[in-house]
Amino acid sequence: MSDQPAPQPIEILLVEDDPGDVLMTREAFADYKVANRLEVVSNGEDAIAYLRQQGRFADARTPDLVLLDLNLPRRDGREVLSDIKGDPNLRRIPVVILTTSEAEEDVIAAYDLHANAYVRKPVDFEQFVAAVRAIDDFFVTVVRLPSR
Repeated sequence: MSDQPAPQPIEILLVEDDPGDVLMTREAFADYKVANRLEVVSNGEDAIAYLRQQGRFADARTPDLVLLDLNLPRRDGREVLSDIKGDPNLRRIPVVILTTSEAEEDVIAAYDLHANAYVRKPVDFEQFVAAVRAIDDFFVTVVRLPSR
């Protein structure tokens, strides 16, 4: 029996424009250890509005973690990452890049913009689920996130 308290659910913002990847991410989190709250926006402009609680996102909860695709409509993930890490009210939120890009320049650019991790989306469903669960496990069980 472990002496550690049960992990508390965290708020996760998924910024993803591919409905199939959204569905796979939801399935990866479903019924897995902790009932994290997953919110989804499908473009970069909505991501920033959500994080800043603007417009239709005025009542949005501040996420504990952002899963961010790089290739997004209306504002790409690099711009969103730059905005998050450049905003004193948002910069402490961990951002994990979750993308199909294997390009070294994308990896370097993401870390130069202070991404907390860069994860390539596996194409295979089981590997994708394993990757998302590993991210969840790390940020829910291993890491201590700042209080909101």
